[in-house]
Amino acid sequence: MIPNTKPILEVDQVKKYFPVKSGFLKRTVANVQAVENVSVDVMEGETLGIVGESGCGKSTFGRTILGLESLTDGSIKFRGVEIGGLSERQLKKYKKEMQMIFQDPYASLNPRQRIGDALEEAFIIHTNLSKTERKQRVKELLVEVGLKEEHAERYPHEFSGGQRQRIGIARAVSLNPSLIVCDEAVSALDVSVQAQIIQLLKELQQSHQLTYLFISHDLGVVKHISDRVLVMYLGATAELAPAEQLFSNPLHPYTQALLSAIPRPVVGRKKERIHLKGELPNAANYPSGCPFHTRCPLAHTRCREEKPVWRQVENGHFVACHEV
Repeated sequence: MIPNTKPILEVDQVKKYFPVKSGFLKRTVANVQAVENVSVDVMEGETLGIVGESGCGKSTFGRTILGLESLTDGSIKFRGVEIGGLSERQLKKYKKEMQMIFQDPYASLNPRQRIGDALEEAFIIHTNLSKTERKQRVKELLVEVGLKEEHAERYPHEFSGGQRQRIGIARAVSLNPSLIVCDEAVSALDVSVQAQIIQLLKELQQSHQLTYLFISHDLGVVKHISDRVLVMYLGATAELAPAEQLFSNPLHPYTQALLSAIPRPVVGRKKERIHLKGELPNAANYPSGCPFHTRCPLAHTRCREEKPVWRQVENGHFVACHEV
């Protein structure tokens, strides 16, 4: 974690439910509990990795932070200001400060629009720059992310996956934000390209004083880029710790199972893999007690009946488990 800094983002008991409707009148018969009571402070200048299986709610959590999904309950403060309940219009003035890098940048680009025009849109909406100034800023952005000025005249289909992700990054940093949510930003790329994009993100973090929420299922990448790591399971927080501490001493059974899946070939030693039985429970029928008890090898009666308290067990190391 970055020392001697203050929180840029304070998340307290955040919930995001999606209603399940049925019948002719489309009445709500259940709720999909995508994010369940998540609390975390994100320090200015740090990279907070967020990991978990597909369907654990990590992407929904990131989208809720940015206001792309409405908040069901809880508090989200950005630089001390409550933004969780703001309307789209009220949230607009904070959008320059908070941006997102998507997994598939091609899907968010208009195939009929030149890249230069796509990057220029943000300046048209949020700044008073002249046309000449906007064009110049677009060229500077392209060079900053490792592309060329002449690429502004090309269309999305003329770029490789790695180049398109650089364009997505350029768009995210164009308005000089403070916080960027990276949602599986490198998972669709080749390993060699991943390394280049990770290095670019680190360089931009230094030059722009950025804070990252880095959402990924790739634990190796998360370990490499993150200051701290938050582990999510079924929308809830399972464990939070400095990256080095989490990877060397995981406390939650779910975290231990995740880390056991990382390939670490050691000559003459067979690595033990922790296999979890079953699948993620249905978030529309949320389990009682600890959400992990249906798959946990250590589960007992208390786990099935009582939800574990989110508590600090070591300096900066939080966990929600009755057995720790």
